[in-house]
Amino acid sequence: MKLIYLYTAAVLACSMLAGAAEPAADAAQAASGALSGIPAAAESGVRMITLGPGGDALYDTYVIGDGMQSYTARRWIRPFKMNAYETPYTLWYSVRVQAELDGYVFVNPGQEGSAGRCARVPTLENGYQPVTMISWYDALVWCNAYSEQTGRTPCYTYDGKVLRDSSDTAACDLAVCDWSADGYRLPTEAEWEYAARRTRTGYQSGRLASGQVDRRGRDDESVTQDSIAWYDENAVGTHTVGTAGTPFMEDSLPEPGSGNANGAGLFDMSGNVLEFCWDWMADYTEAAPGTRSSGPAFGMQRVSRGGSWSPYTGFIFAGDRYAYDPNEVYNYMGFRFCTSW
Repeated sequence: MKLIYLYTAAVLACSMLAGAAEPAADAAQAASGALSGIPAAAESGVRMITLGPGGDALYDTYVIGDGMQSYTARRWIRPFKMNAYETPYTLWYSVRVQAELDGYVFVNPGQEGSAGRCARVPTLENGYQPVTMISWYDALVWCNAYSEQTGRTPCYTYDGKVLRDSSDTAACDLAVCDWSADGYRLPTEAEWEYAARRTRTGYQSGRLASGQVDRRGRDDESVTQDSIAWYDENAVGTHTVGTAGTPFMEDSLPEPGSGNANGAGLFDMSGNVLEFCWDWMADYTEAAPGTRSSGPAFGMQRVSRGGSWSPYTGFIFAGDRYAYDPNEVYNYMGFRFCTSW
């Protein structure tokens, strides 16, 4: 009952506050990045991890869905970078506020973790919890905004125009991704599972939570899920990004990245919030050697991965798959971003 209450309360709070305007002073403060009281820990929640083939190799390869799905297929992975953390609300907020001043439109302003208040200024206590109550469309447009604000080339366009309005769902559904651009984007499902399973010596099993490996990167079920993930057996809501397994001190706030990472150096690839991927949901099919796999061109639902704190998404193994209408918003859904280079 407690979990259901938290979920319902968050949805109601967001629906009531989503249209509320922010005070001009707060908006200006957020746009400048000067969020009073928010620590500058973990580089404001951004630490890009380089993934993919090493040395002179053009591709890395693995079998997606191995050990978990009825359908599996080989995937070819090109070099890319992924944020070590799920997108924290403080970063989402500052980018969104500036983007709206620049003409961007977001249907859902987002909230601070699972129990925050929609569109409100980040707080000291919870600013580094993952943003939630946003749709797949909002995340797509936000990535373009973040790209432009940091001098990168946006990845997502429709009919040759950069996507800047998450209410234009038709354009977002038909959007194309420029994989050669240096802007921020959502990971493909193949990239996401690769990042969840990659270790220093190979790949962990898809039937374990991401990070259930020993120091050599081999499967190790003695590494408990409690030590690497916030999920429905040890959490009743979201936590600060990158803190699963942190020995908390009562008189101090947990810092992003103080917990335990997976074999590739990424945090919360299992649990905390469910993460959006680019792909439309479909059975896996084989890809020609060396080609990028990014799902079908059309579909009904977009893929999400990783599970969350909520019992509604309690499957947190690295090979587990979820799919949602891209319009849906929940207080257990968020995202992390990556770049092609």
